[in-house]
Amino acid sequence: MVMEQVIIIGGACAGWTAAIYAARANLKPIIISGNEEGGQLMLTTMVENFPGFPEGIMGPELMERMKQQAKRFGARIYPEDATSFSSVKGGYAVKSPSGTFQAKSIIIATGARARTLGIPSEKKFWAKGVHTCATCDGFFYSNKKVMVIGGGDSACEEASFLSNVAKQVVIVHRRDTMNASKVMQDRVKRNKKITFLWNSTITEFKGKDLLHSVVLEDLVTRKKTEQSMDGVFLAIGHIPNTSIFTGKVELNEHGFLVVDRRMHTNLPGVFGAGDVQDFIYRQAITAAGTGCQAALEVERYLQG
Repeated sequence: MVMEQVIIIGGACAGWTAAIYAARANLKPIIISGNEEGGQLMLTTMVENFPGFPEGIMGPELMERMKQQAKRFGARIYPEDATSFSSVKGGYAVKSPSGTFQAKSIIIATGARARTLGIPSEKKFWAKGVHTCATCDGFFYSNKKVMVIGGGDSACEEASFLSNVAKQVVIVHRRDTMNASKVMQDRVKRNKKITFLWNSTITEFKGKDLLHSVVLEDLVTRKKTEQSMDGVFLAIGHIPNTSIFTGKVELNEHGFLVVDRRMHTNLPGVFGAGDVQDFIYRQAITAAGTGCQAALEVERYLQG
């Protein structure tokens, strides 16, 4: 079996950027890009905060352009999921439906997926009123009314950000107290644009082409009410795509890859990039940046 220089697992912002850098360095990377290439940007409409696109660019188009750029420099792409990861003599092995690949180094860029409410109407209004990133999509709700679902630090951060652009922000939480840190709770409670709806959850999203209202259930009385709403931001956490690395690569308590400042994991020659290791920023541009870092570190590792 051929021992490749590098295998990149994941085909979104981090993976494609790593592939571009690795291919230009003549490392002839293999990219196992996943059955759902592009990650969360495939669920996004207009991306307006990625540098170089003053008029904005559609999320799927941005991902396709990155993929084509990687292909131009000779990246070999397998659009399927990696099914296992293991150590072998001289490097690592990754299995996928196409077979087993071996390489001296690995870049893990499998991303993370947002937790959702799991209600039937949620998918219909995804990116049409239902979102998971205020920094990405909050701008579209200037002077409008929005909801943030969640009770942790992330929900408070999303609400605080949205209060700078929206007319009104409502935090909806399943309990009667938040589990966010005290400093974050104090911040949102002092904000006159932010109100709270306790012991409640959304059971239905309504609208024609775009969201126009939500059905809320009081979890104490079980009473349901409908309320007009322009946008809803889910802030109930993310699930990193790290199942095949459990017990093999160091993960934190939430399942994210643990990396150092140079994208190294605890295994020599194995690097992390993008949302699979970033539970703070989760932006396309930061994912691309860490993909670049990981590829440069792979090059140094192979030379050393």
